[in-house]
Amino acid sequence: MPSNVLHRSVTVIALATSSGLSMAGGLPANAAEPILFKVGEAAPANTFLAIWMARDAGFYEAQGLKLEIVHMVGGRESGPDLSSGRIQLMHIGMSSVVRANLAGRNLLGIGSLSNVVRATMFAAPQIKTNADLKGGIFGISSMGSESDSLTTLVLRRLGLMRADVTVKEIGVERLTALRSGTIAATLLGEPQRGEAFALELRVVADLYAEKIPWLYSGLTVDRAYLKSNRDTLKRFLKATIEGNRLALTDEKRAKEVLARELKLTDSKIIDQSYANFKAETPPNAEIDPKGAENILTAIAPANASRNLDDYIDMSLVAELRTEGFIEAMDRKYGKK
Repeated sequence: MPSNVLHRSVTVIALATSSGLSMAGGLPANAAEPILFKVGEAAPANTFLAIWMARDAGFYEAQGLKLEIVHMVGGRESGPDLSSGRIQLMHIGMSSVVRANLAGRNLLGIGSLSNVVRATMFAAPQIKTNADLKGGIFGISSMGSESDSLTTLVLRRLGLMRADVTVKEIGVERLTALRSGTIAATLLGEPQRGEAFALELRVVADLYAEKIPWLYSGLTVDRAYLKSNRDTLKRFLKATIEGNRLALTDEKRAKEVLARELKLTDSKIIDQSYANFKAETPPNAEIDPKGAENILTAIAPANASRNLDDYIDMSLVAELRTEGFIEAMDRKYGKK
């Protein structure tokens, strides 16, 4: 290497070091300790892929965050856990936000990983017709979850009320209970949805096929945390959006992560779960207001606010777009 080129290289490295820049990650070499950021996972599903990918690719670390995933069951505990600071963000649908806020919480969705219903209701083997469902047990993950609110929606279509059946919390692993006949029906998303189809279980209502706008898989925070930690949440969104874009463009790697996190071994189920993710994930984690409006129309009680600003805040993603981050992701990964 010529001496003048070597001198310039050494100078660049020295300047980078003296200014506190890390040549590898673009973060200050003397940066403070990473910010602990806990995310509640309501259910193991393909809607969580963006977060898994971002974690595995080191995107949260690059944004100065130390991500911790907290496994939970449905959205029932999201309000207390967000308000208390046990978690900083919850991966839940807006139905849980409506119910939590009615109970005195102050939650907001700041992004979305699914803007359509991605579930199908299946019946147990002993249920031969929809008429047989009356008096049966309908399994849900937890009260107030999307599986709960969408069960009410399906019951209405069947001409039934909740009083005509038993709605029972059984957690996130509902396919086993369905196959054994312990419950009469339940809603399933991927990958259990694909497994139920493979088992040829009877479909009661395929809501996913209808592509119903719905804030189905939101990124939800406490309003007070948003007010005092906007920068931290923007860092989280940056990493998550990049994880999403990576999953959309690197199919092989995304399927490997899906298989590991969801403990899948059947290549057909893996393929179907990924195809479902790729078709429906909003690349930039943007909320579709129509999905929020549908939830209010379908499940919100009469005393609930109809003001979308009481449930969603789209300003953070809007700021990322204004600041050029979304455009940078388009250049790096291409547009979907």
